Amino acid sequence: MKLLSLNVGLPRQMNFQNELVTTGIFKEPVSGRVRLRKLNLDGDKQADLIVHGGADKAIYAYPEEHYNYWKKELPGMSLPWGMFGENFTTQGMFEETVNVGDQFQVGTAKVVATQPRMPCYKLGVKFGRMDIIKKFLASGLTGVYFKVMKEGDLEQGDEIKLIKKDQNKVTIKDIVRLYTVNKDDLQTIERAIKVKDLPNGWKFHFIEQLKLARKK
Repeated sequence: MKLLSLNVGLPRQMNFQNELVTTGIFKEPVSGRVRLRKLNLDGDKQADLIVHGGADKAIYAYPEEHYNYWKKELPGMSLPWGMFGENFTTQGMFEETVNVGDQFQVGTAKVVATQPRMPCYKLGVKFGRMDIIKKFLASGLTGVYFKVMKEGDLEQGDEIKLIKKDQNKVTIKDIVRLYTVNKDDLQTIERAIKVKDLPNGWKFHFIEQLKLARKK
């Protein structure tokens, strides 16, 4: 696995549907070594820390392989690295193979996978079309959020090394599936709740889902 592009950006204001919106979704590739800290990369910030930031969403990664899908889905649209607001454009890292709780080393930093990305309206702001939100979720190509275990320096081209696999075997794709189409998969829900690095918001959601499913 490889860090194909390292992307950062500061929040900016823009006019969208006659309203002033502040968003940090605009990211651009940078070269050279960059410091990864507990909440973000140097030169990068999130605008809405309730939805997009915090320790459990310090870094967002999106596979470069998914760009081919979107080029077909959105013909004629320019899709440079960082288009989805990702900090890491990755190579060889997929939602169906990354478990929540998997630990990776990138450069001298260490990160742990926490959750998929659930799209909000700001993705529509970035793309200039609100239908991208439904398309994004329906595609299952959500990318991965990471928490920073150890601060360090990294740069474009660094290898992404898997250093520990979570034994609960709940993938990022599983979380999306449980949220959207397989809400009655009790065995996977029970495993998901046990994952230490799955954020509490997801755990509470699945506990409630579990209660509802058992009442049927």
